[in-house]
Amino acid sequence: MNAASEMEQSDFVWANAKKTADTAVFQHYGDHLKDAEIQVLQGAWDGLTYEKIAEQHNLSFNYLRADLGNKLWQKLSKALNEEVTKHNFKNALERAFQKQQAAPQTNPKIPSLEGKQKLSFPEGPVPLESPFYIESEGIETLCYAEIARPAALIRIKAPRLMGKTSLVVRILAQAQGAQTVYLDLNSLERSMVTDLDKLLRWLCWQVGQTLRPDNADLLRQSWDTEILGSNDNCTGYFEEHLLPALSTPLVVALDNVDRLFSYAEVVEDVLGLLRSWHEKGKISPLWKKLRLVLAHSTECYIPLDLNQSPFNAGVPVELIEFKATQVKTLAQLYGLNWDEAQVQALMGLIGGHPYLTSLALYELGSGHRDLAQLLHEAPTEQGIYRDHLRRHLETLQPGSPLAEAFCTVVTASEPVELSSIQTYQLHSMGLIHQKDNQVMPRCSLYRDYFRRALLLKD
Repeated sequence: MNAASEMEQSDFVWANAKKTADTAVFQHYGDHLKDAEIQVLQGAWDGLTYEKIAEQHNLSFNYLRADLGNKLWQKLSKALNEEVTKHNFKNALERAFQKQQAAPQTNPKIPSLEGKQKLSFPEGPVPLESPFYIESEGIETLCYAEIARPAALIRIKAPRLMGKTSLVVRILAQAQGAQTVYLDLNSLERSMVTDLDKLLRWLCWQVGQTLRPDNADLLRQSWDTEILGSNDNCTGYFEEHLLPALSTPLVVALDNVDRLFSYAEVVEDVLGLLRSWHEKGKISPLWKKLRLVLAHSTECYIPLDLNQSPFNAGVPVELIEFKATQVKTLAQLYGLNWDEAQVQALMGLIGGHPYLTSLALYELGSGHRDLAQLLHEAPTEQGIYRDHLRRHLETLQPGSPLAEAFCTVVTASEPVELSSIQTYQLHSMGLIHQKDNQVMPRCSLYRDYFRRALLLKD
């Protein structure tokens, strides 16, 4: 080995390896290495076994070895265009480092976006294969590790349009070797969510459709309303017919659970039922098979017995807004080479609201508007948020007590205090931030638009 080679080798430390891997992955996939992937990479760099890495970062050993680790080496293999394993990755990264050092500096390539026509309008959950999903710091890692545990219960809370469903979809995809069922309670008609028996029959039928071909007939035959209550019938159906037939875990995700919160006649029973199943899983091998994911907009405002509520059990996850670094990364994915001033200009209008940010970057990346025009038009009827704002305005019903309460919020110069129900409703809509017992508009877009719209007189 000559002197130059020895110098190159001595210069190749962990910081260079991490940057090399992240650069290669971003150039190939348009996304940076995840926190958990960096943890695995650094552990391997330090010569740790998967077992030690899992222990060090509180990860599931089986998930790390069978899923996260394998996927990391596959990702690096594609990004570096050579086979990469836990045993040879250092040499592979060093070769890539030397190539990166020798290559002329260029702007990072944004893959899969060869033309602006490739950009898709941001609506609904972010698809699994989409490069536009931005991970929260540590949240995905926590959820993926937790869903691998027997009798897991994950509670995801955030206002609407913050990415709850996108996260739920990814948790289900990471539930390796498990049967998964996704149920959206917003799809139910009112007659179903106000009738406990109908609601729990629907739950059994939906889960059973995934597991048993004879589900419909079996459900009709086994449901006994003369002797047993609805909760007992539902528990019995899982206990006698669904769980025993499983050789793998079962993950049931209930999205938009807050749909039940307005119906006192069902919410306490349903939430108490879910809590009882989670508790059974701590002692019963049969119920250890069941893992639950609950997503909701706010806490339930109906008083619940603390021993029955699932909202003080399991692992709580609260989604937050994007940080400036995440907005900048997303802007790059939309083909925008932004500086900090441009990031701050957009965040001054909408904060880091995931949906509002994605919509703005789609418009800018597609060339429909420039940033100055977007910012100027945003709180008006000609701005890109007009449909979103009008839907909120219709829900508020100008002249209603809720609209009057929000008018107080957007016209005040300081945070104000509202009733518990009004705070709950406005927070679930994503219109306000809470600070102790006081509230303020979530962003200047909402303040500027609704200050005008709610004060207009017909």
